[in-house]
Amino acid sequence: MRARPYHVVIIGGGITGLAAAYTLHEAAAKNPSTGIALTCSLVEGSERLGGKILTDHFDGFVIEGGPESFLAQKPWGIELCERLGLANSLIGTNPEHRKTFVWLRGRLHKLPEGLVMGIPAKLGPFLRTTLLSWPGKLRLAAELFIPSNPRPGDESLGTFFRRRLGREAVDHIVEPLLTGIYTGDADRLSILATFPRFRKMEQEHGSLLKALWHAKRQSRKADNAGVISTPFVTLREGLGHLVHTLESNLKGITVLTGMYVREIGRQDEPRYDVVTNARSIAADAVIVTTPAYDAAGLLTPLDPLLGEHLRGIVYAGSVTISLGFRKLDLRHDLDGYGFVVPRVEHRELTASTWTSSKWDHRAPQDSVLLRCYLGGIGRERVLERTDQELIELARDELRLMLGIDQAPMLARVYRWPRAMPQYQVGHLDRLAAITERLARLPGVFLAGAGYRGVGIPDCIHDGIAAAEDVCRYFDKALPTFV
Repeated sequence: MRARPYHVVIIGGGITGLAAAYTLHEAAAKNPSTGIALTCSLVEGSERLGGKILTDHFDGFVIEGGPESFLAQKPWGIELCERLGLANSLIGTNPEHRKTFVWLRGRLHKLPEGLVMGIPAKLGPFLRTTLLSWPGKLRLAAELFIPSNPRPGDESLGTFFRRRLGREAVDHIVEPLLTGIYTGDADRLSILATFPRFRKMEQEHGSLLKALWHAKRQSRKADNAGVISTPFVTLREGLGHLVHTLESNLKGITVLTGMYVREIGRQDEPRYDVVTNARSIAADAVIVTTPAYDAAGLLTPLDPLLGEHLRGIVYAGSVTISLGFRKLDLRHDLDGYGFVVPRVEHRELTASTWTSSKWDHRAPQDSVLLRCYLGGIGRERVLERTDQELIELARDELRLMLGIDQAPMLARVYRWPRAMPQYQVGHLDRLAAITERLARLPGVFLAGAGYRGVGIPDCIHDGIAAAEDVCRYFDKALPTFV
């Protein structure tokens, strides 16, 4: 038994860092008999925890400044909520308004039913859609006969889907749906790092359409067996409730907010000095969950090549604007989840979520809540505008696209500069190089949205995995939590 407990410092108090801290807390609490002795400090530069998860409550409105939901298909988000006793707070999208639109050529077009990430899994709705011309539909249908790419290397989303589906389908449907997740550019994002399942479909079935139709038959069997799910879930009280619940469960963890890390110094044993603006903290292990560019600044003095690889991960900035209106003032019925705007339209607005239609418990009974998205890779100059200019810009776009000319009763602007990592072509090779260099720094671990997935479940999983790696590094038993 060690004379003193191991001390772990987690840098960054977003959902990744919180998941890591909670896992370490459980590891120490549930294993007293194994001799595991851990203490932990979580250091966050801002005055609040949660990172991009930010929920505001105002006069009955529940407003998400960052992400509004997470994928149910990836289990780590739901499982963490269940561990925290939040299962009863989980809600799915409102089935009464299950429609999504695309703004194209001056009007809203309904997305055809049966789309899987922009790829048609049902033939009838696809043939009736107004989003594609008949030549565009015929080119997409020809995907059944397009040979697979024999080259195993990476390629961009744009190259992959244009090769399989044709330019029109990519420009009008695939690009706004898929690249919107990353606020990115289809011709820069990596197919292997973002949507590897499509490359696997091509390799295994020779066609995306064949693969999806096969999967549809399998899912029908699952539905008949009583397995029914909603693609996205959130919390009734807002995602900030997950952050607050995690924070309240970090008993024994030293949480330091408003304290930013200036450098990581190396001691003997090996041990590290985490130097903040207020104090120095000795650490036996360090988990860095900040964006890759901040991690690069901290780790370059320890390994310049590692810092260079980290700086190569590009980030995009964006803005969300939430607007509340009186329901009686609007002529539009907002019957749907919202709409996306293809890049070929050259509009400032990239998407709009009709929040109070998509989710229950988001606005008072007599009101509606909408959210507008601006920015993204190559469009970051919009962040230079004032809050009032951004609100007016969003209103101008909604006036054109939805006919909404009433002044909002509520307006909130949330800026996210350099917030969304771009998994550009070659990202997996870069990640392998980062992993190889990191192995030269025993006791240092990287986790977060910049590496293996940008969604909330991905970040939770990465934080849990980093905590498990720390415990293995200390050569102590760790129970299986997920």
